[in-house]
Amino acid sequence: MIKLLFELFIFYIVYKLIFELIIPVYNTTKSMKRKMEDINQQMQQDRANSSPENPVKPSASNSSIKKEYIDFEEIK
Repeated sequence: MIKLLFELFIFYIVYKLIFELIIPVYNTTKSMKRKMEDINQQMQQDRANSSPENPVKPSASNSSIKKEYIDFEEIK
């Protein structure tokens, strides 16, 4: 009788471990992996779509402009 109770207790513990810990962790991990893949795919699409149409290039004309020098005159 005690052996049967012990085996039932062990079976119950194993059942709880599998169905309340292992399976939920597996499902959560699977769900998170799927979400991360979706996020990575969306980021790749955003990068591909956001390529700059008119990239800003430093113009050479800005550096060739000569700046005027204004003499400083002291006012009394």
